[in-house]
Amino acid sequence: MLTNFRRIIFSTPGKIVALLLLVALGVGFAMMDVQNLGVGGPSANGALVQVGDKKLTQQEMQDRLNNALERVRQQQPMLDMAQFVRTGGFDQVLNQVIDGMALEEYAAEHGMVVSPAAIDGQIASIPAFQGFDGKFSQQRFDQFLSEQRITAEQVRSDIRRETLVQWLMAPIANPGPVPAELALPYASLMLERRKGSVGYVPIGAIAPGNPPTEAELQAYYKKNVGRYTLPERRVVRYAVVTPTQFEAGAKATEAEIAAEYKKNAAQYAASTRRNLAQIIVADENAAKAIAAKVKAGTSMADAAKAAGLQASTVPNAEKEAFARASSPAIANAAFAGAQGTVVGPLRSQLGWHIVKVEGIEQVAGKSLDQVRGELAETIAKTKLATALADVRAKIDSEIAGNATFDELVAGSKLKAETSAPLFPDGRATTGGETAPDPTLAQIAQAGFSMEPTDDPQLVALGSEGAFALVKTDRVVAAAPRPLAEIRPTVADDLVRSRQLDGARKAANAIVAKLSKGMPIAQAMKESGLTLPAIQPLDASRGQLAQMGDQLPPPVRLMFSMAEKKAKAIPAPERGGYWIVQLDDIEEGNAKGNAALIGQTRGQLGQLIGNEYVEQFAAAARKAVKVKRNEAAIAALKAQLSGQATGGN
Repeated sequence: MLTNFRRIIFSTPGKIVALLLLVALGVGFAMMDVQNLGVGGPSANGALVQVGDKKLTQQEMQDRLNNALERVRQQQPMLDMAQFVRTGGFDQVLNQVIDGMALEEYAAEHGMVVSPAAIDGQIASIPAFQGFDGKFSQQRFDQFLSEQRITAEQVRSDIRRETLVQWLMAPIANPGPVPAELALPYASLMLERRKGSVGYVPIGAIAPGNPPTEAELQAYYKKNVGRYTLPERRVVRYAVVTPTQFEAGAKATEAEIAAEYKKNAAQYAASTRRNLAQIIVADENAAKAIAAKVKAGTSMADAAKAAGLQASTVPNAEKEAFARASSPAIANAAFAGAQGTVVGPLRSQLGWHIVKVEGIEQVAGKSLDQVRGELAETIAKTKLATALADVRAKIDSEIAGNATFDELVAGSKLKAETSAPLFPDGRATTGGETAPDPTLAQIAQAGFSMEPTDDPQLVALGSEGAFALVKTDRVVAAAPRPLAEIRPTVADDLVRSRQLDGARKAANAIVAKLSKGMPIAQAMKESGLTLPAIQPLDASRGQLAQMGDQLPPPVRLMFSMAEKKAKAIPAPERGGYWIVQLDDIEEGNAKGNAALIGQTRGQLGQLIGNEYVEQFAAAARKAVKVKRNEAAIAALKAQLSGQATGGN
């Protein structure tokens, strides 16, 4: 899909670059409908935002949120819409779409226009819309529009908007490197080195205490019910269509094999292949001089090198192919001469050709018996592809005619199945020990892209032509698992929570002693706990930048602390608490370090470019007067986050 060309970005720097991922071709397509949500207040076609004469409707916002969610699910498969909205996804998508609308309106007000020919050219250049010959395929384009339930005008509109945004932003997004004087203090900061120590209080060092009572379990479960809540699941009805279902009827007959052999007789006839060396020269006189040298015994490579050119080789050249690459006259001459013959110079549209026949190979023809298996396989593949395409086209047409899932299954003699309640990644259980079935994962993704009231959809499966007819049967709302089902898990969590609280108190006590000047080794010892050995910390800011997301939290904390201070932070997975003490800060000095200063100049230039882009977008929003329907926006956000009182 086109949406796989881009990934959604959620970060402060480069918001308008991220905007392109939402309002542009890749994300703007309404791949997934979220209909009949029953939001109180605005209708499905009500305007959430208006910029000029363009409106962002509730339905379009839902479509864009679904697309954004699907992109994020590639990294977080269990994420549902409610979680996505509650963690800021709604606001991020809304703001980015508004920026796109504002910039498009600003461009229009200043006379910027994208021609229809330019838009069509971009559509034709998209690989998803190209056939096997590399050219634009109207059939593939129409099929895409049908599958995604969008119109050609929607595609063109998004391309128009993306192009205008690029035209506006490209000149300011990259202002170039900042002056060296400005970069020096920032470069010096990268050389700053900090030294300290880190201790660790694991929960295993804390006694678990008595087994939890029933009252304690009930209270802990109620307080932490969100931890035991299963996300929304979907029950999906589906029917899979694979090539194996048509293999018996796709076998090639003797008559088909004979006809195919006759059709491609030239391909299997005896032929001659030649290894050719070629030099192409723009000037005729220069070409004649090179040809004379080669005919006198100079190698093609040396003759070309002396003229400042390079000879090319054409191994296993066939006459027809070589004629297309040069000209029929040149090919006729090259294939008429014996080995060692030098042809030319002869002219083509590329220039003057000098061709030398380096070698000749006679290729024997192939009889029908020799290629029978090859032809049978090719014919079978073609018949399989045709059979799959015919069934798919039939079902697609019937979907357009409002056929039900059961009618579609019966009409094409398919085997219908109903899944267990599925998570978005295709699993039916919360255990992640085994990977979900790839086919079921794709079916689940489709099930989460529609509502039970939506029409069935066709979903491609793999690259062999298989597909599935999918219909969301029902939605299983997010709900906590009963305590009775997970009592041992809750009991273990409660014990760990006690131990974690004990680890926190012990770590805070150690930090208090460090703040009074006690050495870290003594403070750890006086805790009375069996603790791991203290580890030294020694790193520069430059190392922090190189490690990126792999940076351990204690090291990250050390670079946000004041010298001679100590702090405690929780370890991942509720495993305990780290105690970080910063002993020394060595200031860096990048003066004379041209490489580091140059790198910093470029990075600061990019940050400034991002700031220019954000400020320009803010100015554009102000200039075109964005109108927001705050009540409708709040109602939609509440409904999608599961906080609305109405709806399903």
